[in-house]
Amino acid sequence: MMPIENTEERFGAVAILFHWSMAVLIIGLLALGLYMVRLPDAGFDTRKIVLILYHKEIGFAVLVLLPARLAWRLTQILPQLVADLPQWQKIAARFVHLCFYAMMFALPVTGWLMSSAAGIPVSFFGLFMLPGFLPRDDYLFQRLIDIHKWLAYVLILLIFVHVGAALMHHFVRKDDTLRRMLP
Repeated sequence: MMPIENTEERFGAVAILFHWSMAVLIIGLLALGLYMVRLPDAGFDTRKIVLILYHKEIGFAVLVLLPARLAWRLTQILPQLVADLPQWQKIAARFVHLCFYAMMFALPVTGWLMSSAAGIPVSFFGLFMLPGFLPRDDYLFQRLIDIHKWLAYVLILLIFVHVGAALMHHFVRKDDTLRRMLP
């Protein structure tokens, strides 16, 4: 039976649940974002508006889950990295993970600020409306779109690096790096 908490050898059930559930949410948000921005803005087709609303709500859900995930991460021991890993790879692994946390915060916040600058309220799954933090400002809205887009591209790059490293460990080095994050 898998332990709830992390051990020196592997991640526990809670860390694994956070990892994979947020990975699915974030990759889904990225795919949805790339798809919806290619839809036409005008006309009678409301798909784009509906998808943007879902994108905002799921993005805010990631922001809500982030403190819980971060608190779990900070209160748990971290399984040791592979012993014979070069120092630069250990530093790169930690850097990519820190970048993931920064992106899990920055992307939802820039999206929220975008909506605020556009004067469009954000609902959290119909339960309540999020406050707007900025006055309506079309110029700022356009700049925030650019920031949000480039942060998303950076996150996509980080995901490719992360997945590539995990697969390299599993198939080339044949160590337990990937297995210890699997249920």
